[in-house]
Amino acid sequence: MAMIQPIDYATASEEIRAEHDRELSLRGRMTNMKRILLHSPAAHRIYAEWFTLRDLLKPALDDRAIWLFSTAIAETMRAEIPITFFRRALIDSGLDPEAIEPTADETLLVAFGKVVAADANAVPDDIWAALKARYDDTLLVDLVAFAGIMLATCVFTNAVRVDLDPELEKYRRKG
Repeated sequence: MAMIQPIDYATASEEIRAEHDRELSLRGRMTNMKRILLHSPAAHRIYAEWFTLRDLLKPALDDRAIWLFSTAIAETMRAEIPITFFRRALIDSGLDPEAIEPTADETLLVAFGKVVAADANAVPDDIWAALKARYDDTLLVDLVAFAGIMLATCVFTNAVRVDLDPELEKYRRKG
């Protein structure tokens, strides 16, 4: 059970309801994490910048690469909600998360995601060199910022013990 309960729309302030409605109009759904974050509309907006950064990465990285990068971070952080969220994305796109053969670029992103999540002070020079050979500085800044929001998402869902959204249940890793 979550340590902070989700907002109650009926009794929420005008500011919280406005942010709730804005989120629904932008993305069409409201997760348990978002309902809890809405206690602070500013915090909700900051975490929602994940979508902005994802869109900035898209010209260079396709959805699958972003999902694998995000999964690597979430798995390293042992964050069930993000893991399950990205399992759903992979499965719904026709992929088996346990049988994906990553491309060379995806393998690099997964390695980077794992090391950033484990110890951001320990990113090896060879990983940086490979990233710099593939991507320009703007994309690298967006990639690291995106990783930071993924890390923050994992910390939030883990620390608050956010309940898994019911629609994610069937995507939960078995065993």
